[in-house]
Amino acid sequence: MMLIRISKVFILALLMLVFSLNVVRCETYNGNVLQAGISLQEKLPAAFFGTWRVKSVLVNTNSSKNFKKENIDIWNLSKEGDVINLSNPFSGASCSITLSYVGSDAIRFTKKGNYDGKILTDTVELYLQGDKFSGTNTLVLETLSDVDNSVIKTASATYKLVGEKIAGTSIR
Repeated sequence: MMLIRISKVFILALLMLVFSLNVVRCETYNGNVLQAGISLQEKLPAAFFGTWRVKSVLVNTNSSKNFKKENIDIWNLSKEGDVINLSNPFSGASCSITLSYVGSDAIRFTKKGNYDGKILTDTVELYLQGDKFSGTNTLVLETLSDVDNSVIKTASATYKLVGEKIAGTSIR
C-alpha cells in the first residue's frame, strides 16, 4: 500500500515538473518567445549589431510597379535595453524589429510600418557568416480602404539579400 502511495506521489510530481517546463517554454516577453528562460534577444550574436551595406535583388513579385528590381541600402542594427532597432542613416527611417527566430547562424525578424494608408510588413531571414550575411526579405504591402481601414489590395515581393559589415557594433 505504501509503495502505491509513493508511486502516485512520484507520478504527480513528474507531471507537475513536465507541466511547469511547458509553461516556461510557451511564455512570451515583449513578443519574444522564451526558451528555458532565455529570450531570443539574449541569443543574438554580437556580430549581428553594427552598420551593414545591404544589396537586395528582386526574386519574385505580384506587383512590379510597387517594388524595385535592385536596391543598395545601409542598415544600422542596434540594441538599447530590450529594444532592437533598425535604422537607415541616409533616409532617416528607423523602427524597432521583432525577433521570431535565432539559431546558431540564422536570424529571422519582422518590422512593420504604416505609410499613407498602407501597411508594409518586412520579414527578413539572415544567415550570418562573420562580417557577411545572405538571406531573404519578404515584403507584403497592404493598401487600406479610406472608409473602414479594411485591406483592399495586397502586393508582395521576395528579395535575395547580401550584406557586408561596414562598422562595429552598437549595444547599450
